[in-house]
Amino acid sequence: MTLALRLLRDGPVSDAHNLLLLTSRALRTTDVTRSREAGVQASLAAWSGGDRGGYLTALNELCRSTDRHGGESFTEAGRDPVETFWRAYRDGMHSVLHGDFQRANALLGPVLNVLSTQQDAARLLSAGTIALMLGDLATARQVLGLALATARSEETPTLLPRILEHLAYAELREGRYHQARVHAEAGLEAVGEPSQRNVKAGLSAVLALTASIAGDRAAVTLHAESALHIAHAHGLSQARTLAEWARARADLGHGNAEHAAARLAPLVHAGPRQGHFGLWMMAVPCYIEAAVLAGDEADEDVEHLIEQYAHWASLGADPQGPAVVLRCRALVADHERGEDLFKAALAQHERVDSPYEHARTHLAYGMWLRRRRRPVEARAQLRRAVMGFDQCGADVGTRQADAELRAAGEASTAVPPSGAGKGRLTLLTPQQLRIARSVAQGATNREVARQLSISTRTVEYHLRNIFTQLGVRSRVALTRVLERELLLSAPADGSADVSATGGVSPLT
Repeated sequence: MTLALRLLRDGPVSDAHNLLLLTSRALRTTDVTRSREAGVQASLAAWSGGDRGGYLTALNELCRSTDRHGGESFTEAGRDPVETFWRAYRDGMHSVLHGDFQRANALLGPVLNVLSTQQDAARLLSAGTIALMLGDLATARQVLGLALATARSEETPTLLPRILEHLAYAELREGRYHQARVHAEAGLEAVGEPSQRNVKAGLSAVLALTASIAGDRAAVTLHAESALHIAHAHGLSQARTLAEWARARADLGHGNAEHAAARLAPLVHAGPRQGHFGLWMMAVPCYIEAAVLAGDEADEDVEHLIEQYAHWASLGADPQGPAVVLRCRALVADHERGEDLFKAALAQHERVDSPYEHARTHLAYGMWLRRRRRPVEARAQLRRAVMGFDQCGADVGTRQADAELRAAGEASTAVPPSGAGKGRLTLLTPQQLRIARSVAQGATNREVARQLSISTRTVEYHLRNIFTQLGVRSRVALTRVLERELLLSAPADGSADVSATGGVSPLT
């Protein structure tokens, strides 16, 4: 079994799965404990590889060893508690895969209770994994935090990166991006040697996701490429799905909705490139948003995916799911239903501590109101979005919401006061400043329209006024004006004053 476990950490996980299955079957009659251990590890290998059938096969190996001894539940008199423990684990995991979370909670709840009271890092890691599968994120973070402390006190270097990977993922799911980044970075440091490249891929994928929320596109590229390089070679579907999702989030955060939708489409639709069987549904809301911004909200596939996501969310797999479903429905609904759905989504968010998704709904609603020329109401939603994104370190969301606020007419330090050194940029409205910035970066009118959620005709109208106000006749001349105005307004220390463009240089 040593070779199989080595492959599970650093090699093709399908090879590890097959070896572990053979080991489990070979030990079934001579060493039941090690047989079960091999079966559980085989299921982990199948999960990493996105092999749903292989996962069920591994669980069935546990069935064969437990069925010989019987056992129905922890409370059944006369039954061996060890056997009933494994039977509950096996049947509970079956229920998770078949979407019966009510039964899964009933079966795995006692298993989770037993494991979480152990003073053993490996068992605590298993407990945290079960809590993650059940969508009990608070318990997952608590148990995995205890596993981390235990592993550090036990000095178990092999287990430490895996615990940090699971803990970072739990924090990512809860919208705690600062903590997720710190723990994922610590996990990469703990990997140290190249003998745990599969764990490194998982940690890199988590880091790519946190970077996509922070708006650090260079970091997204670095970590996603690192994860995908290993994932493709070793068949790591879970890491591949997370890394591709991160790249799509980065595209969406930088206004490239078409690219984001194209990147996510294979992951969320049926086919050979579909994402991990246990994770792809979580990327659906991101795809819906990208498709709507790209103008594909009327696509029948979008409606079908929303219905699939709604069914999944109703199972209790994700506490944020019900609110996100309502947001997705609002994005594609007609005018009358859209507002009611946004309000219902916000009410649902109040029941769950999910600052990032809550902020996303405020942002989407604010954008929806602004497009319908209701700026006062839009600003109220967008201010809440800014505060929510700030709370969880989602800098890219903060920038989006702040830009929408300025477009909705929010009084902001983004517009410099008139006076010496500020030049002609003071003549532009906040919306015109955003358009000028995007044009100076090389965006086409159509791309600017998608970034700002306005029509191409509106962009053309504003651009004509910008040219008139600044006394220029071309995009090249406009770029030169912005360069010159920024230099003229630079403070004494030589750093550029970029307040006129909302804190970001128009040429970066």
